[in-house]
Amino acid sequence: MKITFTVTNDLTYDQRMDRICESLHDAGFEVELIGRKRDFSIPIQRRYKTTRLNCWFTKGKFFYLEFNLRLLFHLLFKKTDVFCAIDLDTLVPNYLISKLRRKPLVYDAHEYFTEVPEVVNRPAIKKMWTGVERWIVPKLKYAYTVGQSIADLFEKEYGVRFEVIRNFTRLENGYQVPSTKYQDRALADEKYIVYAGAVNVGRGLEEIIELMPEIDCKLKVCGDGDILEALKTEVKAKGLEEKIEFTGYLTPDKLRKEIEGAYMGYLVLRNQGLSYYYSLANKFCDYIHAEIPQVTIDFPEYRMLNKGHQVSELVPLEKEEIKKAINRLLSDETLYNERVQQTILAKQELNWQHEAKRLVEFYEKVESTK
Repeated sequence: MKITFTVTNDLTYDQRMDRICESLHDAGFEVELIGRKRDFSIPIQRRYKTTRLNCWFTKGKFFYLEFNLRLLFHLLFKKTDVFCAIDLDTLVPNYLISKLRRKPLVYDAHEYFTEVPEVVNRPAIKKMWTGVERWIVPKLKYAYTVGQSIADLFEKEYGVRFEVIRNFTRLENGYQVPSTKYQDRALADEKYIVYAGAVNVGRGLEEIIELMPEIDCKLKVCGDGDILEALKTEVKAKGLEEKIEFTGYLTPDKLRKEIEGAYMGYLVLRNQGLSYYYSLANKFCDYIHAEIPQVTIDFPEYRMLNKGHQVSELVPLEKEEIKKAINRLLSDETLYNERVQQTILAKQELNWQHEAKRLVEFYEKVESTK
């Protein structure tokens, strides 16, 4: 069975889609991943097929309109058995072509799209995407998402059951006790906090930068986004260039090394909509698999997982509480070691190998009923 996945990014840094496609390829499915080509796109070599569509526009409503039209015509002649739309912004062409071609449609919701900050704060845009969601989602037969909270929201709103396949990190090298990563960090020349992800409003970056003069540690921000240049300007104005480093986008291998070398991870979000509030960010599990404790926002999915294994210092989005949590991990060696040991235990349960089994079973079910 051939499965065609569609996303709006350029594929290079999308680790979730790489894990999904690799796992299905290994299970014997034929897989193609379609995205878009950017001026800065770098060549990629994958064991499954990848395709990038050229677009004149790079952002905003004209990009989405152009990309969806190009995708519509591209899918029209695509030889495939199953169409899979990743998020709401590729759902319309997949839905139309699946109906026309009488092929199964799968919806993979990586987030609660109509509640992301870029949508929820723009009434006209929100109305448009909500209209798309209300038109298509109630008709879906096959769907899955990244967390139970979002699955419950979809079922309550549209009466459609979404499977849950969480975006956990792949377990590498098996079970290690005692961990060697902690010893490596202890021998490092300096400690640093790592933030991995989009550099956008609402990610707690403004707060931690303001706190850095009171924290005896460096900060590495690994990623790019809308407020990167503004943050760089702020860091320079505060004279914090020696304490805060911006790496920009990193390839998955380089990012993993930066995370593994960190003393702790940082994952703090502002409640800017239900998508953030019920999120389960990739970095949460990346930090666990790097065996580093983390300071994490006290939102439902993180709270639930932290009950099983206390890998995090859970905090509200309050600067004083964030500072206290960071300094606790820096100064209390016993607490820090306990959190490290919890990450070693947690990654045996919270890993992609477990989720991949559910993913393969999901598509085997699609194959048996198509």
